[in-house]
Amino acid sequence: MSLNIKLERKQTVLLVRLEGELDHHTSEELRNKVEYELEENGVQHIILNLEALSFMDSSGIGVILGRYKQVKERQGEIIVCSISPQVKRLFDMSGLFKVIRLEENETNALQTLGVA
Repeated sequence: MSLNIKLERKQTVLLVRLEGELDHHTSEELRNKVEYELEENGVQHIILNLEALSFMDSSGIGVILGRYKQVKERQGEIIVCSISPQVKRLFDMSGLFKVIRLEENETNALQTLGVA
């Protein structure tokens, strides 16, 4: 299976909706697309909607942590929302929730960042 990446900007927030599998085959594409938005379009915050993400491995964790560092340099934040149980388990085990906030849905995440 592949990864479908949908990007939407709302002011300084990049909304990233992922569907499919985020693994070593697809992580580079995600990294490139998000880095482009950060560099070219003045994005400060990222919201990751992982509702339709069926699988993620350590490559996905690496991509997310790398973007976390870039966003922090801009005094921004990454928020994960609508996460599936199997991917949430990976986030829990890896300790990602120590640095990345979890919100129930996109609306809550946007409100947290003051963009609604």
